[in-house]
Amino acid sequence: MAVKVPKDNTIDNTLAIFKDGYNFIPNRVQNHHLDVYETRVLGEKVALLSGIEGAELFYDRNRMNRSGALPTRVLKTLFGEGGIQTMDGDPHTHRKLLFMSLMTPESLQHLYEITTKNWAQFTKKWSKMKKVNLYDESRELLCRTACDWAGIPLNEKEVNKRTRDLSNMIDGFSAIGPKHIESRRARKRSEAWIEDLIIKVRNGEMEAEKGKAVYEMAMHRNVEGESLDARMAAVETLNVIRPLVAISKFLTFGAVALEEYPETRTRVSLDDEYLFMFTQEIRRFYPFVPFLGARVDHDFTWQEYPFKKNQLVLIDVYGINHDPRIWEKPDEFNPERFLNWDGGLFDLIPQGGGGYYNGHRCPGEWATIEVLQASFRYMTKHLGYEVPKQDYSYSLKKMPALPKSGFIMKNVHYK
Repeated sequence: MAVKVPKDNTIDNTLAIFKDGYNFIPNRVQNHHLDVYETRVLGEKVALLSGIEGAELFYDRNRMNRSGALPTRVLKTLFGEGGIQTMDGDPHTHRKLLFMSLMTPESLQHLYEITTKNWAQFTKKWSKMKKVNLYDESRELLCRTACDWAGIPLNEKEVNKRTRDLSNMIDGFSAIGPKHIESRRARKRSEAWIEDLIIKVRNGEMEAEKGKAVYEMAMHRNVEGESLDARMAAVETLNVIRPLVAISKFLTFGAVALEEYPETRTRVSLDDEYLFMFTQEIRRFYPFVPFLGARVDHDFTWQEYPFKKNQLVLIDVYGINHDPRIWEKPDEFNPERFLNWDGGLFDLIPQGGGGYYNGHRCPGEWATIEVLQASFRYMTKHLGYEVPKQDYSYSLKKMPALPKSGFIMKNVHYK
């Protein structure tokens, strides 16, 4: 007979998610030094997982699936309905290979170059401004970068609109009220925008380069050999460009880190290996994704806990990146912890874990690292600026989190 694992005694803990934010799972699982904990969300029994073994279980495709795991409010804002995040089995593997085909060394190098070019252009713009809010500005910078890399034409008159919609899709998924409603509207507008481009590519009305996301999504055939529905192709194209806008938060946290840990600046500007370690530590240390969901495929027992078919399971993304059982002094910022890191698939999971080609790990992780490395290298080597007194603090109760000031710069110039 299975022993009882720790669990919440309250009838429902949905409100606790908004109260605890990123610490919703760590406050429960890690306080008991276990990998599983039981709670209830929206009246449903939920298993919370943490630790490396918990992550391995969560990404075990024989025991977990993604169908029905994500709430409608998340699908109608952040991810889109029917996208790769909701797929399992052969269809998922087939779709995942489509995304990974965009991550060739040549394509990623091109992304690095596009990012650097945009930083140079924005530096000229910022040099004429009295004050620059890096978070606000970087969202447009990254929107331009993502669309250029994906082969999506972006008219100057629509840049602000597209940047705002992509940002609202990201910021409104966990909100309540008008902000969430606007997030849904932004999703609809964005899908309609990209769907129109997909149709034009298919009809030959718009030229698109092979290897670019808009072309590959337009021409992709699913595992049955059928073309994707135009709206679905749009959803997946947005799953390429939206995450690159989302990392404006990592970029902003990186700027804060360069100020709070000034000893890192010179090494980031000159040392490629240290640049990579710094980027990974930004992704580990600062909050991004709080948790992710899956559904149990069939009844089984793990660590003496009985998992039931279709039960919702949440993996502790933020907590695993700060788990003292995995990371030495996890609440200290230390890029050199990655000096001898073996590249584990279940310890560093800021955008999800598991295998790259046959698992549910975020296919955009390589692109994220490339953009961040290009940005941090440019900021330390070529961007001169002054930093006025401001509030760098952030709340772990707010999802997604962001420094309160957004990082303010003055007297920006090229150096």
